[in-house]
Amino acid sequence: MAKDKKQPRPKAETPKGFRDYFGQDVTERRDMLDRIAQVYHRNGFDPLETSAVETVEALGKFLPDVDRPNAGVFAWQEEAVPGGGTAGDWLALRYDLTAPLARVAAQYRNDLPSPYRRFAMGPVWRNEKPGPGRFRQFYQCDADTVGSASVAADAEICGMLADALEAVGIDRGDYLVRINNRKVLNGVLEAAQVREDQAEDVLRQIDKFDKVGREGVLALLTTGRLDDSGARIDGVGLSEAQAGPVLAFLEAKGADNAATLDNLSAAVGGSAIGAEGVDELRQIAAMLAAMGVAEDRAVIDPAVVRGLGYYTGPVFEAELTFEILDEKGRKRQFGSVAGGGRYDGLVERFTGQKVPATGVSIGVDRLLAALRAKGLAGAQVAGPVVVTVMDRDRMSDYQSMAADLRAAGIRAEVYLGNPKNFGNQLKYADKRGAPVAIIQGGDEAERGVVQVKDLILGAKIAAEASVEEWKSQPAQTEVARADLVAEVRRIIG
Repeated sequence: MAKDKKQPRPKAETPKGFRDYFGQDVTERRDMLDRIAQVYHRNGFDPLETSAVETVEALGKFLPDVDRPNAGVFAWQEEAVPGGGTAGDWLALRYDLTAPLARVAAQYRNDLPSPYRRFAMGPVWRNEKPGPGRFRQFYQCDADTVGSASVAADAEICGMLADALEAVGIDRGDYLVRINNRKVLNGVLEAAQVREDQAEDVLRQIDKFDKVGREGVLALLTTGRLDDSGARIDGVGLSEAQAGPVLAFLEAKGADNAATLDNLSAAVGGSAIGAEGVDELRQIAAMLAAMGVAEDRAVIDPAVVRGLGYYTGPVFEAELTFEILDEKGRKRQFGSVAGGGRYDGLVERFTGQKVPATGVSIGVDRLLAALRAKGLAGAQVAGPVVVTVMDRDRMSDYQSMAADLRAAGIRAEVYLGNPKNFGNQLKYADKRGAPVAIIQGGDEAERGVVQVKDLILGAKIAAEASVEEWKSQPAQTEVARADLVAEVRRIIG
């Protein structure tokens, strides 16, 4: 008989587009999110955790119109399994944290307070092509108010976002929350007499203002232009007169909010919807001022155009204004780390009734990268105190030492590898980032003492000190077993 072929060993590798997070990364992210959560909690927002899996119907707004609805998301069909759903139903990993909120708001609308304030933090998944810095699983941090049509809800979100950035360590002057309104743009389109079939094209060209400037946008709105490669880009087909209100909108930023609002009023002309949008921005500016959020923290800025195709009213983003060095050593501004706005149509998909909502999403990985760039994260997280093992038969004594340290709030562990080679135990402690190692052999046990080795000081002495200094400042001391906790606390305190 032929022998069965040996099965190949699986490759120990992370799937493409995914990554693993180890102690330092996890700790820094958790600490940052904890600080943000405190701000949200202080503003009356409740935490919400939803399932990582949603029905495709709940995520339907993100899916293309294709036969197999898994482009852009990780989706699969239910099979006929005991306790499972209906065979053939489509399920998917959540694409963001907003669609699950809409489903929750609809499903529990009779039980939740209205308005409902919630914040959520967790991973989301997108079935997209990965690239440098672009992963298929990443964290989001959202805060939303569902059920309030008042622009006070938008102002509250903007002020809270500014507070959250400061809570994680971003100084005033290093960030700016910028605010615009889709209704203002609708008024500009109306004033420019843009046809409905041209509106999306106009929005796309407006979004290029930062890249191509006034003349570039003017060309794109009218007859077209040549790109950097010399290729022809067709224009939208507006006349220069029609493009005028659009350019006035893009250039409406004034010396302060009052000047900007006056310029926007001129840009929308006689449009009623445009005037309504300007009035909403005026109210938001007044409320932010009343909340103590000055214009150096949050400002009206018509240059915020991303997401205007999705949002229905106020739209905002948080931008970090300090410079960093890119991979080629060039200075560049860090850029946006959060965005949001009013989206009054999302819950309506489930209920058939208009439910106003507004919210913001912070890019967790991007904000954490900004903190590291500013030196506000990345400090080495201290490892545990390592209790070494000199005698296998006395493991209970070593566990007792670790337990005493833990009871005092000190992170500690007992070495659980092969204790035969003591040097390997110290190498392990070094790899763990341990600040202290505890040593007790049979002789020390009989005398009721322990050796406490200051590993951080020891490393410093070994690298810098002379022999005389090393002798005068030993990194290892002997103390009574009863004084173990006090001595460790003294060293790490």
